[in-house]
Amino acid sequence: MEIINTMLKTVLIANRGEIACRVMRTAKAIGMRTIAIYSDADANALHVKEADEAWHIGPATAAQSYLRADKILAVALASKADCIHPGYGFLSENADFVAACQAKNIIFIGPDVPAIEQMGSKSAAKIIMTEAGIPLVPGYHGTSQDDALLQHEADQIGYPLLIKAVAGGGGKGMRVVDRPEDFLTHLAGARREGLASFGNSDVLIEKYLIAPRHVEVQVFCDRHGHGVYLGDRDCSAQRRHQKVIEEAPAPSLSDDLRQKMGTTAVEAAQAIDYVGAGTVEFLLDSNGGYYFMEMNTRLQVEHPVTEMISGIDLVCWQLKVAAGEPLPLTQNQLFFQGHSFEARIYAEDPSQDFQPSTGQITHLRTPKTDSTIRIDTGVCQGDEISPFYDPMIAKLIVWAPNREEALAKLDIALQDYHLEGIHTNIDFLRRLAKLQDFQDAKLHTNIIDQHQDYLLSPSLQNEQVILAMAGLVLGTQAYKTYGDCAGLRLNMPRISLALRAQYLGKNCVITTHTLGKVGPHSLVLDYAGSLHKAGFCLMGDQLSLFTPQGKAVVSLKIPKIGDFLDNNDHNTGQITAPMNGCLIACLVTPGISVVAGDALMVVEAMKMEHTIVAPSDGVIGEIYFKVGDLVDADAQLLDLQES
Repeated sequence: MEIINTMLKTVLIANRGEIACRVMRTAKAIGMRTIAIYSDADANALHVKEADEAWHIGPATAAQSYLRADKILAVALASKADCIHPGYGFLSENADFVAACQAKNIIFIGPDVPAIEQMGSKSAAKIIMTEAGIPLVPGYHGTSQDDALLQHEADQIGYPLLIKAVAGGGGKGMRVVDRPEDFLTHLAGARREGLASFGNSDVLIEKYLIAPRHVEVQVFCDRHGHGVYLGDRDCSAQRRHQKVIEEAPAPSLSDDLRQKMGTTAVEAAQAIDYVGAGTVEFLLDSNGGYYFMEMNTRLQVEHPVTEMISGIDLVCWQLKVAAGEPLPLTQNQLFFQGHSFEARIYAEDPSQDFQPSTGQITHLRTPKTDSTIRIDTGVCQGDEISPFYDPMIAKLIVWAPNREEALAKLDIALQDYHLEGIHTNIDFLRRLAKLQDFQDAKLHTNIIDQHQDYLLSPSLQNEQVILAMAGLVLGTQAYKTYGDCAGLRLNMPRISLALRAQYLGKNCVITTHTLGKVGPHSLVLDYAGSLHKAGFCLMGDQLSLFTPQGKAVVSLKIPKIGDFLDNNDHNTGQITAPMNGCLIACLVTPGISVVAGDALMVVEAMKMEHTIVAPSDGVIGEIYFKVGDLVDADAQLLDLQES
């Protein structure tokens, strides 16, 4: 990689996790000194360990740390950083922060204040696009934020509609409203998320398009009047309006439409004197029409797929342009090869409505990386996943000469990604990549909702093969752990181990299986004349098997009576927290009556809100927490008494 010959010598990365590590990788490669910042929750994070210097900036919550522009600028000055890379999220599209950097003679790696103000605000961007003659989705993009006015505009637009935080991104501050009577409730939630994530509670309203495609164009501009587009990406596969698998190039687009959107995106950027990396996002309807959605004035989460098909390091380009250099290539010099996918690996439980998962990563084995397989991550084995930030823990990126081969490579790489200690969406991602509509590129933003029964169903495993795998592991590794098992004698041949266990909620007996080979974290089982391969992790009394069909968990603990109780047998009067988080709203008071389905409380975790509803009719009893309190998973929040 070419060393940048500029005055930029030291970069402060005003972010965390995988994007901080990714920016550092390029900065170090071109000879720059790197400065990290961290909160209390990130004291031992990977980006802290990899930086040349790391500075503490405050408590765990983003509002007290990563959103504190004053603290970040103080660190930049003290560390003698001459530029700041914001990553994405946090302050990356905050015009006040950019202005403050300029006032301190610190270069901001991104666009200037006017561009952020015009395109960073979804409302302002829509006005600019309207004046440019670019088609927009019908909606309200005005500045007035009166609740009654917004309700009126929503009723005029019609339902379903979408409420969006004007300063938002990444699915934060977005709500789909199906009925007029639900509008104000969803409006309040969108405002809270927008304020918590971006420091701005303003919203816009748009008609909700049924099953559109989400296609975006990567643009890049310099200070010398040059601008290019670096291909397009399809980001239609989303849950809760947040992308999970992205790909480049967007499949099934005509050459004419691809060029038209690319040219339009560059013209829009240059119209506001844009500088740096940006993304212009479009919605495509089933009739081939396209509508401007928004422009993100920063580097995108999914930028690696563009890098894979173009061979361009976008962070390096960002640093060059920030240093005043012209773009390294013109539009005619750009070419794209092959196909790339990015799968976002989240700490979440798809079976529980993608509820965030917190805890320690007790086991981590990843696929071998090369020029065609890339992993961008900010975590290591042993790290703690906290409730304070976005649940994405890694991005798995693959490349192949064509889409079919890239999909196959993605599946194999996901199969080889073994993570234990927290819930993840890895098996869900594998199912999505294998979904026939996804394979056939029949993409739209509702594809996950449309196929959720298939995507969220448990992985089908051969029970006898799973138990035989468990027996193979136990036959070679579990004697020290299970020394009290029936039939076990030390220093005797491994032939007599028999252990009671549970698999798929059923009691079973695992016996020693000797046909096969066991490595440190993988096995090959010879069962009924066939070979079966799997990874595994044995932690205490739990054996996790990572098979070609998905993860299987065998509990080796002798079951307790309570393990067999149906949920209906538990005390339904105790309302508990579904995850670690912060109580941000209490919608009830002691003594009031509620009916099943009524909203009781709102818990925020990983920048997303989760509403606690009444499981049955009843009367609110004692409330154990107040707004602002941190709550642990399964902590009792309140009593619900029979009415």
